[in-house]
Amino acid sequence: MRVQVVRGGWEGHRPIDATDLFLPFLERSGYQIQINDTPGVYADPVAMARTDLIVQCVSMGEITGEQVAGLRAAVAAGTGLTGWHGGIVDSYRASTDYLQLVGGQFVTHPGPPGGTPFVPHTIDLTPAARTHPITAGLDDFALETEQYWVLHDELNDVLATTTHPAPSWQPWHRPVTCPAIWTRRWGTGRVVVSTPGHSLDVLEHPSVRTIIERGMVWATRTASAS
Repeated sequence: MRVQVVRGGWEGHRPIDATDLFLPFLERSGYQIQINDTPGVYADPVAMARTDLIVQCVSMGEITGEQVAGLRAAVAAGTGLTGWHGGIVDSYRASTDYLQLVGGQFVTHPGPPGGTPFVPHTIDLTPAARTHPITAGLDDFALETEQYWVLHDELNDVLATTTHPAPSWQPWHRPVTCPAIWTRRWGTGRVVVSTPGHSLDVLEHPSVRTIIERGMVWATRTASAS
């Protein structure tokens, strides 16, 4: 199995250190790893045809039309795509074709006025998550980190949500529930998104790490054929 690790963008999300956390797991799982510091590989149809999984960690950044077209074509043909936090839902903001592929867009992480965006919140598993290979056996869990508010669509199969409260000092008038973990079918390919993952300690949280690692396996091309 071949995996393309595509990393870069905003350094605040520690793209090198964050992806390095998962390289031992990929190696133990039998993947041949190629590391890229640009999305240029997406425009290489030969490389994409041989790629079983893409692990992307690129916050913000830019992508060309040719690159995003190659990425969409590869996923539609069976290549898996996965990532976490801003590395997948705050990537390539100017590309609507990319946003449609991943199914969600980060817009904010609310916090108190003048305070930190690191807030206590829970990741609540949906009923579907109880039997899904990515989340089976896990329970709801608490985090104190950025809580992502995302725009999304109905093609997502949501495995977990998080609910933003409506304190009096915010302009919204009722709690807002957003997907926190989802999967998405695109052609014969699979997409897995985990919005937790701002910092290394969050990625090392047992539930977050389990979800990301299981998501890599589930998204991989060989799994997509089942």
